[in-house]
Amino acid sequence: MNRLLDAFRGRDKASAALLLLATLAAIAWANSPAGDSYATFWHTEVGLVVGDWSLGLDLHALVNDALMAVFFFVVGLEVKRELTIGELTERSRAIVPIVAAAAGLVVPALLFWAVNAGTDAAHAWGVVISTDTAFLLGALAIIGPKHPARLRLFLLTLAVVDDIGALAAIALFYGDDLAVGPLVVAAVLLVALVLVRRLPVDHGPLYLVGGVALWFALHEGGVHATLAGVALALVIPVAAPRRRDVEQVADLTRAFRQSPSPAYAAAARRGIRRSISINERLDGAISPYVSYLVLPVFALANAGVRLDGPTLEAAATSRLTWGIVLGLVVGKLVGITAAAALVPRLGWGRLAPGLGIGRVASGAALSGIGFTISLLIVSLALDDPRQQDEARVGVLLASALAFALGWIVLDLLDRVRPNEAVGAHLVRPFDPERDHFVGRPDAPLVLVEYLDFECPFCSRATGSVDEVREQLGDDLVWVYRHFPLDRVHPHAREAAHAFEAAERQGHGLELGRRMFAHQDALEREDLLAHAAELGLDLDRFERDLDRASIARRVDDDADDAELMDLSGTPTFFVGEARHRGPFDAATLVAALEATRRQQDA
Repeated sequence: MNRLLDAFRGRDKASAALLLLATLAAIAWANSPAGDSYATFWHTEVGLVVGDWSLGLDLHALVNDALMAVFFFVVGLEVKRELTIGELTERSRAIVPIVAAAAGLVVPALLFWAVNAGTDAAHAWGVVISTDTAFLLGALAIIGPKHPARLRLFLLTLAVVDDIGALAAIALFYGDDLAVGPLVVAAVLLVALVLVRRLPVDHGPLYLVGGVALWFALHEGGVHATLAGVALALVIPVAAPRRRDVEQVADLTRAFRQSPSPAYAAAARRGIRRSISINERLDGAISPYVSYLVLPVFALANAGVRLDGPTLEAAATSRLTWGIVLGLVVGKLVGITAAAALVPRLGWGRLAPGLGIGRVASGAALSGIGFTISLLIVSLALDDPRQQDEARVGVLLASALAFALGWIVLDLLDRVRPNEAVGAHLVRPFDPERDHFVGRPDAPLVLVEYLDFECPFCSRATGSVDEVREQLGDDLVWVYRHFPLDRVHPHAREAAHAFEAAERQGHGLELGRRMFAHQDALEREDLLAHAAELGLDLDRFERDLDRASIARRVDDDADDAELMDLSGTPTFFVGEARHRGPFDAATLVAALEATRRQQDA
């Protein structure tokens, strides 16, 4: 978990750094003695001619319409993944960032409109609705708050919904005059792309050809052609890796190791590709180019606002400029924070464990960094070059202020509410509506255990817990949470999934005890055999084993354990305080009784 987070931080920092360098380079170029060459270069005409048909674009339009289609393709892949197997598949998990993102779209637009109502710039409200995901995550990585995992996940989920809203706004409000014929062709192409997955051939080249054709159809149809990237991404299938496919790859690799041959090598490569959905393969292949090439080139082509005296003087008194600053800096902060605070109070959802409203407010402040799509909509919504410059000044100023405000809020949080020693107390108290437990939920004594079904010490601790329960009876509630140690126990995570699948049929504890008793038999076939011995519905059990909701349920517990820096299993918490030392029955009873005395004192 920590290594993965460090990797994300490194990539986020690098992407944000390149964006910033490209932005500064564009500003420096536009304000240099050769500043006139900036506009001249980006308005250089390029074209494509086929017979009597031709397509002419300048370099600026080529970047904004063609290269940005690749950016939106990657955004679309993420949207499809989140909607299918990610954070947005569960209502209870997704409702807070979804509603917060919606508020973060509406409130900034209303503030902008309130400032610019009655002017010819009022329709440019779309400039303030979008957050720049690359800059946002890069800023979070640069600030480096303690324990950023939950905040980063919240902001990623929010950014996905934010992107959907921004793309919808571009499609509905910032397109050109529509042409029916090309749009009919685009609809037919979309249907064909949906059917590509059924063909017994390599799908990649077909998606590429179909995507390019779709781009041309939308461009000729008057819809902003970048939406071709989103549309293509949404029809590309995504699925979680299936264990049988992964195991088949292991078999093929083993065969190649035993008898190296071109045939086995080719089969292993095909197996590896098939084990990962094409959505994730494409995302992994294209995302680096988007982060390190497409977005910096976009910044270079769009951030070159002339910051001379007249421009800055006009911006200082421009309702357009200050409407953008107000919308992005204040609107995002107020809208997202208020919604995130209101939704749990209404009982519609709850914040993820370990994520408080203070952290949400800091993320909301950073969400005012509205660079990439904001600059794109500037060029779509405004035709007057003077207004475009004023709007770009507003976007740049708002992004700088949002970064500074987010940094200040996060720094104040770490100073005012310093984190206690990691792992000294539970980051998430016992919750009867969510946790697995045995005993009365209102019992005065609470024993929380983080366990691993492949850990021999956890197996022995089960006997200790049984003795503790016998001695304390109804005064004790035992809470058990997952912490699969994947590095040393290769079957622990799927065993945890099996427990959750059995729990859905009311037999989680029975399967758990059986897995502890047969820790040398935790392969998938063994788990199915255990389930059959308990009389479970095997079809339902096997379907549940692969459900993304069950994987996330296990990951939630494991993330909490990582956040507390737990390093082994079993780990016990007496009440909310971590128990250190032996975990035999007598020691645990003594610790629980000491807690009772403290409560009575």
